[in-house]
Amino acid sequence: MADIVQVKRTPLIRAPRAFSRLGRWVLGLVIFLSMVATAPPGAMAAPYAAMVIDARTGEVLHSRNADTRLHPASLTKMMTLYIAFEAVRNGEISLDTKVKISRNAASEQPSKLGLKTGQRIAFRYLIRAAAVKSANDAATAIGETLAGSEAAFARRMTRTAKALGMSRTTFKNAHGLTQKGHMSTARDMTTLGRHLLYDYPEYYNLFSRRSTDAGVRKVPNTNRRLLAAYRGADGIKTGYTRAAGFNLVASAERGNERVIATVFGGKSSTSRNAKVAELLDLGFRRAPSRAKLRRPARPPYQGNRGLGTQLASAGDSRPNGAAGKTIRVSGLVKTSLRPKGRPASAAPEVPTLLAEAQTDTATVDAPTIETPTAATEAAPKLDRDVLQASITAAIAEAEVIAAVAEQASAPIAKPRPFVGLRPMARPARLAENQTTAEPEPVVVTRLSTSGGRYWGINVGRYGSRYQAEKVLLRTALAEMATLDGSLRKVVRTPRGFDANFLGMTKESAALACRRLSARNITCETVGPS
Repeated sequence: MADIVQVKRTPLIRAPRAFSRLGRWVLGLVIFLSMVATAPPGAMAAPYAAMVIDARTGEVLHSRNADTRLHPASLTKMMTLYIAFEAVRNGEISLDTKVKISRNAASEQPSKLGLKTGQRIAFRYLIRAAAVKSANDAATAIGETLAGSEAAFARRMTRTAKALGMSRTTFKNAHGLTQKGHMSTARDMTTLGRHLLYDYPEYYNLFSRRSTDAGVRKVPNTNRRLLAAYRGADGIKTGYTRAAGFNLVASAERGNERVIATVFGGKSSTSRNAKVAELLDLGFRRAPSRAKLRRPARPPYQGNRGLGTQLASAGDSRPNGAAGKTIRVSGLVKTSLRPKGRPASAAPEVPTLLAEAQTDTATVDAPTIETPTAATEAAPKLDRDVLQASITAAIAEAEVIAAVAEQASAPIAKPRPFVGLRPMARPARLAENQTTAEPEPVVVTRLSTSGGRYWGINVGRYGSRYQAEKVLLRTALAEMATLDGSLRKVVRTPRGFDANFLGMTKESAALACRRLSARNITCETVGPS
């Protein structure tokens, strides 16, 4: 009995030790999994890639994993905006076109503008929201408006990418949220950033705005920290998803030099911005101070041709992202109906004997009549009288041409002076009754070629050209209502650099100065010299 008790006590003593080893292993696994689950988004580092080029020439100054296909995240919106600019330039749509928001666009994940299903908003505000706020709902609405559906727009995006030389890029949506097959590279996105800069310079200022009016509200720029911290930075686009990490395509200009730097897979927005600043510095060190500008070739415009898309007008409703009504399927003309013969009554009158003589002569070749084909079987048969009238008209026309040629070959006789009656003098009574004097001619000493827009304003004098240009840009963004359409110009004087806005009317210049002075901004009107 004692032996039995001894046997039972042994496992009871050793069990806690075995459980202790197993418990520690399980506890460690649980702690590891909990750390992974609660880790911040940037802790799981995405693959890193980088690219730096001289924007003027396209020369590569630095690259690392530049051709590795990675998730572009919201860098995708650069292509969405590129096609939007292309569509406006080629008349597909105007900036003021009202776009109706679909349920598909309204349901996109953040970041978003907060558009509602059925809401109508001007196309320009969708562009601003996608460029500055990186709004996914705005990007989807742009794609659906231009191509009828987001899938069709993604095909247009991929085709445009290939035309730009982005050989390793495939798009599946307009916003950049992670989707299978939606991939690009640091090299391709750098190429796209350069094309945005040089192909559509009139829209490039969007990317340097710290904030903008997006129609429904004012939105901040997702890249505002780099724009504020790095001297000369003026764009371009940020991006983030868990799969992509923190991405950024940035551009900066200093003097005559401009550099574009791209980073994929940053661990956080702060570390990404620091890395981009480091790469931009590297680019400015390696780029020559002077280089001839070689603009990239803009691809030919194709629109939606070959995509099988259904285009919807701005007023059409497309619930659930469905395509709208078909506007045009094919513009190819397959058949052309033969024109009807000229009525007999319309033929010119020719002597009957001449017509009979011509038709009775055996030496005259009969007109060749084409055998009817499938395309012309539906054409009406020519009447015998109509055909006879046409032949008669052709003969008469040939005779007229021959007569004209004979007259042209004859020697030209000298013109004889016209001998006719002298004109009668105006009656005296009419001359006496004529009291209206002719107006004196007006001598124009100066003709304005700008519609009276030869006034401007001065917003200060500064010690460097860079400082003056910076003030001009900041002032233009602050007072877009009255300065829109004016020309920013820095004029060098012996005492410094004057920051001027030119090409304004006298009234608009005065109004702009009043509004700027109310904001404690120095302003003086500049009249024509």
